[in-house]
Amino acid sequence: MSILIKPIITEKATNDSELYNRYTFVVDKKANKLEIKDAVEAAYGVSISSVKTLNYPIQRNTKFTKKGLVTGVKSGYKKAIVQLAEGESIDFYNNL
Repeated sequence: MSILIKPIITEKATNDSELYNRYTFVVDKKANKLEIKDAVEAAYGVSISSVKTLNYPIQRNTKFTKKGLVTGVKSGYKKAIVQLAEGESIDFYNNL
């Protein structure tokens, strides 16, 4: 089971990483903070001071069209914001 699914590279997440040394990841829904901390330390070789997690629920939407009622589902996910120790950093772009 892979705990880290992918890093989130958005404008807000990049700004957080540059200013506050915080990095954001999409993680497995069943992972807890200790497992996330161990996975990030093992994958990137950095030391972590804190982990914050956010659970996003499933989003359902319906709309009325000419073809009738159309429904859609956007799956839920868990996001982790990892605060690194002083002097540590992660470079996502070195393998491009």
